[in-house]
Amino acid sequence: MTDSTLSSRTVLVTGATSGIGCETARRLAERGATVLLHGRTTAQAQATADRLIATAGVPASLLRPYGADFTHLEEVETLARTIVSEHPHLDVLVNNAGMAAPERHTVTADGNEIAFQVNFLAHYLLTCLLEPALTSDPGGRVVNVSSSLHRTASISWADPNRARRYSRLAAYAQSQLALTVFAADPRVTAVSVHPGVCDTALLPLYAHEGGSPAEGAAHVVRLCDPAVEIVNGAYYDRDERVDPAPAATEDRTVRRLNKLADLLVGRTA
Repeated sequence: MTDSTLSSRTVLVTGATSGIGCETARRLAERGATVLLHGRTTAQAQATADRLIATAGVPASLLRPYGADFTHLEEVETLARTIVSEHPHLDVLVNNAGMAAPERHTVTADGNEIAFQVNFLAHYLLTCLLEPALTSDPGGRVVNVSSSLHRTASISWADPNRARRYSRLAAYAQSQLALTVFAADPRVTAVSVHPGVCDTALLPLYAHEGGSPAEGAAHVVRLCDPAVEIVNGAYYDRDERVDPAPAATEDRTVRRLNKLADLLVGRTA
């Protein structure tokens, strides 16, 4: 079913090969949006596109597969350059890719704690590099798929890798707080959404059971719709706009986080 409000939109969904990301891609494409499917590899993204075409009847012309391993920032940069070249006008970026922090402290080849890089730094870098495409039209927006666990977090400014005192839950929560704070950056209009506790790979962080990924995706897709007015930095718990953690509304914290992220992704002058 095409939807006049989405049929001419181009949307990039990160982490689109499973869970909420896959269901978000399916729902967007079913409503007529051109969906750029991101997976860790192009082959995985293509396999997801083939599955959606075969099982959901999504037109192949609406699905474009892309690959980038977010544990390697160089691949994020390549992904961004490719998308800006092929899609100079991007209506929506859905920053959805995520992982649970591992039991043991793990650092990427770029030198960052792995959950902080995959869940936040890669999306920070991608969003910054896609800014020209997202701002080519005043209606461009970013939807960060965050977590209610951001409320339990603090950002360890002196030790963002949490090398001195590592906890997988604290590391994951920190990454979600950073993503939520980033939504208040004024460069691109952005919001954050907690899609509810869903039966995905992240479920063990929350509970023993949860809703379906499709239920979570519905809350993400709603915020992609240009008919839904959004305010930069807003935070949603499913469909309800609520106050995020206090840090997410502090200009000083936004500036401090941007400075830290620029340093960690190598965007310093």
